[in-house]
Amino acid sequence: MKKLISILFIIMSISGKSQVKPALNDLSPEEAKVILKKGTELPFTGKFEKHTAHGTYICRQCGSALFYSDSKFDARCGWPSFDEEISGAVLRRPDADGLRTEIICSYCGGHLGHVFEGEGFTPRNTRHCVNSLSLDFVPVKLEPGRYGTAIFAGGCFWGVEYFLQKEPGVISVTSGFTGGHVKNPSYKQVCTGTTGHAEAVKVIYDTRKTTYEKLLKLFLEIHDPTQVNRQGPDIGEQYRSEIFYLNNEQKTLAEKYLNILRAKGLIIATRITHASEFYEAEDYHQDYYFKTGKMPYCHGYTKRF
Repeated sequence: MKKLISILFIIMSISGKSQVKPALNDLSPEEAKVILKKGTELPFTGKFEKHTAHGTYICRQCGSALFYSDSKFDARCGWPSFDEEISGAVLRRPDADGLRTEIICSYCGGHLGHVFEGEGFTPRNTRHCVNSLSLDFVPVKLEPGRYGTAIFAGGCFWGVEYFLQKEPGVISVTSGFTGGHVKNPSYKQVCTGTTGHAEAVKVIYDTRKTTYEKLLKLFLEIHDPTQVNRQGPDIGEQYRSEIFYLNNEQKTLAEKYLNILRAKGLIIATRITHASEFYEAEDYHQDYYFKTGKMPYCHGYTKRF
């Protein structure tokens, strides 16, 4: 029996289907109520209900690619609606009462919503009615599979975005704000230093090509983690150095590498904080250095590990 189990483990590892899965993202109480307890958000309240950007909707809990934006349509029902899922990404199963068909993420089993057929909304005649709380969004078309998310703040988000976006395996880097108390802040508001938000970046990466650990190390090498509430000439709490972790695995790695730097004699200012709502910055901030042809003024690479 032990020999058989060993053979099966080797086969699964070679085929990429090992049962050892990466950590899932932590969920807020509202997200857990929907994703884990099969609840339903109130109609017309979800952030993706009227969302029209082009890209890919992924599972909030595990990062699996679920739906492309070109399958999204307005069913005027109060929830995001899609007439086609990414192949193999969504599973169907009857509700306990047999009245509706539930849809779940095929990777983590998280509750997404329900599927309905025969309503005539689109030629595909299918409506996946999905809770916004079950989703996240990436502004590019992803291949089927699971993707990771990392959130870092290290001074002006233009420079952090520039270096991380160039790293192999990184799919997208979005500049934005997080860590504060003001909902949907503008850049102008954050610049006052009164919102509690930091300029930050949200990184989506292909877990088959890179790791959170590698991106974390790079983040700590492209900015100065010893500076308090500033980075170079930019001064203010919004320019602080901070790692926003999405699960305990990320927290443990963050603590590990900050301790390595401390052991080398650095006085570390970088905070480690549980991730909260991330707000995307205005369009002109996205891909700033790539669009302008300029170079970062307060970020560079320093070998630390």
